Amino acid sequence: MGLPMSDPSAWATAMNNLGMAPMGMTGQPLLPDFDPALGMMTGIPPINPMMPGLGIVPPPIPPDMPAVKEIIHCKSCTLFPPNPHLPPPATRERPPGCKTVFVGGLPENGTEQIIMEVFEQCGEVIAIRKSKKNFCHIRFAEEFMVDKALYLSGYRIRLGSSTDKKDTGRLHVDFAQARDDLYEWECKQRMLAREERHRRRLAEERFRPPSPPPVVHYSDHEGSLVAEKLKDDTKFSEAIQTLLTWIERGEVNRRTANNFYSMIQSANSHIRRLVNEKAAHEKEMEEAKEKFKLALSGILVQFEQIVAVYHSASKQKAWDHFTKAQRKNISVWCKQAEEIRNIHNDELMGIRREEEMEMSDEEIEDPSEMKETEESALVAQLEALKEENDSLRWQLDAYRNEVELLKQEQGKASRDEDTTKEQQMKLLQQALQGMQKHLLKVQEEYKKREAELEKVKEDKLKIETLLENLKEQQSMADEEDKEGDVADCQGNESSTSRVCACSQEKECPVEKSLSNSPVKSEREVLLVGIISTFLHVHPFGASIEYICSYLQRLDSKICTAEVEVLMTRLQNTFRQELSGVGASLEKRWKFCGFDGLKMT
Repeated sequence: MGLPMSDPSAWATAMNNLGMAPMGMTGQPLLPDFDPALGMMTGIPPINPMMPGLGIVPPPIPPDMPAVKEIIHCKSCTLFPPNPHLPPPATRERPPGCKTVFVGGLPENGTEQIIMEVFEQCGEVIAIRKSKKNFCHIRFAEEFMVDKALYLSGYRIRLGSSTDKKDTGRLHVDFAQARDDLYEWECKQRMLAREERHRRRLAEERFRPPSPPPVVHYSDHEGSLVAEKLKDDTKFSEAIQTLLTWIERGEVNRRTANNFYSMIQSANSHIRRLVNEKAAHEKEMEEAKEKFKLALSGILVQFEQIVAVYHSASKQKAWDHFTKAQRKNISVWCKQAEEIRNIHNDELMGIRREEEMEMSDEEIEDPSEMKETEESALVAQLEALKEENDSLRWQLDAYRNEVELLKQEQGKASRDEDTTKEQQMKLLQQALQGMQKHLLKVQEEYKKREAELEKVKEDKLKIETLLENLKEQQSMADEEDKEGDVADCQGNESSTSRVCACSQEKECPVEKSLSNSPVKSEREVLLVGIISTFLHVHPFGASIEYICSYLQRLDSKICTAEVEVLMTRLQNTFRQELSGVGASLEKRWKFCGFDGLKMT
């Protein structure tokens, strides 16, 4: 890379013009008394051509140091660096996957061999496309080689030692857009996307749970094994899954129906075990809740005692004997204790509210107990408000005493302390005003609670009076029903006596028909009509449960036994038949009123 140095003075003159200390090929200075300030390019530190690492592209320079370019010597040309004070050459936006550069400013006499000699040290050159207008395109093997080639942008090139214009030029290196680069970049991106998809698929397969083992087909032997597993708690989930698969496959038929029924029965018996297990866990949870509630109530009692100690210490009898620092500490401790007590009290009240919400339906239906619980809650809140009111009054007394003490001390203190006393007085007055406002709010809440308590008591009295009125109306209605029944009986007796007197011959048939009639009331007549209409639209009959379910939509008080007795009495209107075979045998009722009419 070095030039032959036959004339040391010429070499020293060239390096002096570039502002570098003249150095020999062995690294010794040619001019010992050289002053770098006399050169043409000041500010550039001396450069030794024999420095290790000196090449076509120097190693990267740290960002906090200025970039210094060096002279580059080739076999047939020399590259001189640009002025470091000039701005860096402009470049276009880098295309994706760029491996091709545009090189302009070439000498007119430059050949492809010279271009290859200059740029092959940046990396492997794949192709050079040279134009007749002093520019070319160079394609490298890798993308990072383009960055090395861009380093040469701005260098002045000189062929040999000639100074002819056709043998010199200023290089301009920039990014170039080529189809081959874009195609290779897209292929690389697609390959990376495939690798990423493959990596994700492997990760998903790694985290995907293993597929369940295949379920064997049903046989008598497998059925007996599954029946045994259903009785074992540890193997129940596996066995129930196998049973479900068999049933969905359609393994149930007449031959295997009994075996499947026994397995289903075993599964049903497992429900009892589950219910018992749940009850045991619920019992443990209730015991733990009770223990926690007892412990919390004990803690609250102790907090109340501590707060009571603070309140008693805040009274005037004991408060006057404490110093200011002691009073301040006592008030801070009292506030902290009250806050912690209120937090624990809210927690305990929340537990009690949850227990009240879990009350049974019977407790919810009883309004008197609900009123009592609400009344007790309001009483508790009123007591808490009273205690808070008393504590606020004690604090007001303490603040007043402190104000009086401050007034006494203010008269004795010097004028220098007047400003501080006035500030303390203002602060205390503001505190007093805040406490008074808070006291008024508490009193208003106390009055509201009392009004709510009175309303609850009035509601309770109204409910009791309504209950008494309802009981009296019920008793009067029962007495009127009894009197009406007696009057009906007397009327029937008188009518029968008149009928006997008018026609003695017709008396016997009427009495027989009344006594032998299967329908005894108007309600039963209505039931017979509704059942006849229902069975008339069901020509193949219906079971007694089906009939009763239809009747209970009309009247929920109708029972199955009453309907069945009524239909058995009317044998000419309703007929009972058996349908089905074996286990599917079923009793059905049919309407036969038209046939019975002909028979009677």
